[in-house]
Amino acid sequence: MADIERILVIIPTYDEAENLANIVPRVLEQDPRIDVLVVDDASPDGTGEIADGLAADSERVKVLHRAGKDGLGRAYLAGFRLGLSEGYDVLFEMDADFSHPPAALPDLIAALDETDVVVGSRYVDGRVTVVNWPMSRLLISYFGSRYARTITGMPIRDGTGGFNGWRRAVLEKVGLERVQSNGYAFQIELKFRAWRAGFRLVEHPILFTERGSGESKMSKRIVREAVWRVWWLRIQDLVGRL
Repeated sequence: MADIERILVIIPTYDEAENLANIVPRVLEQDPRIDVLVVDDASPDGTGEIADGLAADSERVKVLHRAGKDGLGRAYLAGFRLGLSEGYDVLFEMDADFSHPPAALPDLIAALDETDVVVGSRYVDGRVTVVNWPMSRLLISYFGSRYARTITGMPIRDGTGGFNGWRRAVLEKVGLERVQSNGYAFQIELKFRAWRAGFRLVEHPILFTERGSGESKMSKRIVREAVWRVWWLRIQDLVGRL
């Protein structure tokens, strides 16, 4: 595999003022090749201003301000496009709330020496590595991933997981302009497109911990989108229109 020289960790934010100033330094200290891009959706709690302050203090921090709250998937797509235009070799998705442990980044980066996509997985080898989630949330996530795997045939146990690393060649080929999902389904759709395009996906175990500060962005609408979108993906693939 080609050497990895530049890594961009994309952190989408909406009302993450309590977490952002803490997580960005933790991410940067994991590897000198890492830069951070904060994609803020006009957070009313001042997250965007905190991001600007971090960027002013470090050339390794960048900020992309968007006009309003427009969904996780679209935030990542905007971040991917910026990262690709600036020549990054690897682009990571990562939450701002410490549910995705920054200390896992070195192992995830190392895994990309042998694969095209690495998935920070909560469900590997029959184990569930989730801390402090209510049982209802855990069941939605676990069975949602099993549901997606069954319908799509994709060999990934954590299809809805959001701690993922992508080699730039994957994002250049999958057709980001065709991605239509925006919540949990976004994570499923991007992995599915990469798999169907012939790229290699590897799951690496992580310890997922429920956020300690701020509020979850989960909603019934996001769950409903994931339920029907996997069928849409499967049908689009079957008719050759993916």
